[in-house]
Amino acid sequence: MTLPAPLLEVQQRAVHTLLAAVPDARGLGRRFAEAGFELAAVGGCVRDAVLNTLDRADLDLDLTTDAPPAVTRQLLAEWADSVWDIGIEWGTVGARRAGRSWEVTTYRADSYDGLTRKPEVTFGTSLSDDLVRRDFTINAMAVRLPSAEFVDEHRGLVDLAARRLRTPGPPEVSFTEDPLRMMRAARFVAQLDASIEPQTYAAMCTLADRLAIVSPERVRDELVRLVMAPYPRQGLAVLVDSGLADLVLPELPALRLEIDEHHRHKDVYEHSLTVLEQAIALEDDGPDLLLRLAALLHDVGKPRTRRYEKGGGVSFHHHEVVGARMTAKRMKALHFSKAEVEDVARLVELHLRFHGYGTGEWTDAAVRRYVRDAGPLLPRLHRLTRADCTTRNQRRARALQRAYDSLEDRIDRLAAEEELAAIRPDLDGNEIMALLDIPPGRDVGRAYQYLLEVRLEQGPLSRAAAEQELLRWWGAQS
Repeated sequence: MTLPAPLLEVQQRAVHTLLAAVPDARGLGRRFAEAGFELAAVGGCVRDAVLNTLDRADLDLDLTTDAPPAVTRQLLAEWADSVWDIGIEWGTVGARRAGRSWEVTTYRADSYDGLTRKPEVTFGTSLSDDLVRRDFTINAMAVRLPSAEFVDEHRGLVDLAARRLRTPGPPEVSFTEDPLRMMRAARFVAQLDASIEPQTYAAMCTLADRLAIVSPERVRDELVRLVMAPYPRQGLAVLVDSGLADLVLPELPALRLEIDEHHRHKDVYEHSLTVLEQAIALEDDGPDLLLRLAALLHDVGKPRTRRYEKGGGVSFHHHEVVGARMTAKRMKALHFSKAEVEDVARLVELHLRFHGYGTGEWTDAAVRRYVRDAGPLLPRLHRLTRADCTTRNQRRARALQRAYDSLEDRIDRLAAEEELAAIRPDLDGNEIMALLDIPPGRDVGRAYQYLLEVRLEQGPLSRAAAEQELLRWWGAQS
């Protein structure tokens, strides 16, 4: 098919952009050609060059060849500063030259048994056969090296211009071979604001259950890429509507609570996606994974805690506590790190705390406890709480924002006066043991906790006042 002139210009510009970013690529291509082998840049680097979003400082350059892995290693060893076998059994050899990392993979022609994600690894001899096995046409474009010929046998350039996701071959075959490609489709929707071609989407819905054979780590990594993308709401909607979320994040579709005819409570699913978007708008230092996950999951406890009250009301008592446990369980199942699990679950648990603030009735002690309980998560908790206001009642929305402004002002004032970020008792463990003449043990911990409560309630005490308070408490223990 002959491309329109504007798309031909895009091709030429993409080739120029890619080769300008990696001038050594043609030289490496010549080295492979002199040895009788092909070499081509392929995948994301070509796609990003077309989109003119290539990041020269952090360029992920994928190369593919018909050279066997052992030959690739030899050719790279003669050219690069260092070479390593990062996955030579899968056909991939890594190298580093002049501070840049390279990966070269032999054409693949794997076969799958249909039961597991692990293929029987076989190597191909044709770039065309390699490209047809790629996940989507937008990633099946290549630039041959050193000739700089743009290869686009599956109209990936046309699909990219239309922001359309389509598999190079039959989608049923593609998704059966690698079910994670269905999650990648949702991720590219979130990354590129793309749509999925109907036949491809239908195959996703039919084969969604096959995602169960993919390892939790690979599923987690795709979910993170989706959530951190510019348009996560669209990608998450694909996960839910296709049925993929039932295996990845079943708590999300469960938020689609039925709406009663009187609309007495919100659509929690749509509310959660809106809170996610509003939290993203409050980010001030790039995408924040913990904040985004907490915003998405903050209400996952509502389906389990929903109660219909007398008079027609609906309540979700303690949904933040239940939701924190559910969040931790799901994130552990997806093999997130312990710190990530704890932080996101803590934000979910605390997201309602502010609503007890009202119009400023909290004592200074309550403000101190709020800061202490949030700890280093306090800036994220501020953003999450503000994002959680989705009411259409403008007067109520303004009142909530004023109340939170007031709370933040009080936190700033107390922080300046009392070093809130590091609230500790006015006496440390050694001073407690010396004053009470007791050895290390449970009583020291009890005394420390008591002084911490005094500190939270009364603010900083002088050393003499703290000692007097401790002695008074200790005397009452006998």
